Amino acid sequence: MIRALIIIAALALALPAHATEAGWALLRNGGQVVLLNHANAPGSGEPAAFDIEACRTQRNLSEQGRQQARRIGALFAARSAPVQEVLASRYCRTKETAELAFGASLVETADWLDPVEPETPEAEVRAQKLRETIEAYTGSGILVLVTHGDFIQAVLGTRSREGEAVVVNLNENGLHAAARIVFN
Repeated sequence: MIRALIIIAALALALPAHATEAGWALLRNGGQVVLLNHANAPGSGEPAAFDIEACRTQRNLSEQGRQQARRIGALFAARSAPVQEVLASRYCRTKETAELAFGASLVETADWLDPVEPETPEAEVRAQKLRETIEAYTGSGILVLVTHGDFIQAVLGTRSREGEAVVVNLNENGLHAAARIVFN
């Protein structure tokens, strides 16, 4: 009985590693689109005085989040995952994640990557924009879209952790999470 529980626990712990390796395998070939949830930013929601133009009024990355973002970039480089283009939502935590991971010169902002509530008309508009972006992407490297957990939930119907990457593609059934990469 105890042996069976140990085996089950070991398999459960191995699942994220397997999912992560499958994600890296896809990325090594390039031509992929990745939704990256921003790195660690404590709290939830935005402060009452929120202003999209002023980082001091937003929920921002912690020092742990900054380290996590640097580690994400280092792992992309170490795993030979060729990042070609990076788009980030307008929020400071997503821009900072993108800049620390991939370099400021590679990062552009896109308002359609800002947070969105699931199951709203706006969520469907954003999902359509993501579909169009995937269809139009012809690069040989990787397109990284740094966004928010709410956005990923709204367009894919799946939750993601801070600093988690979801390799996303489009098939006959719509948007699909092809693989995940978990950054510890």
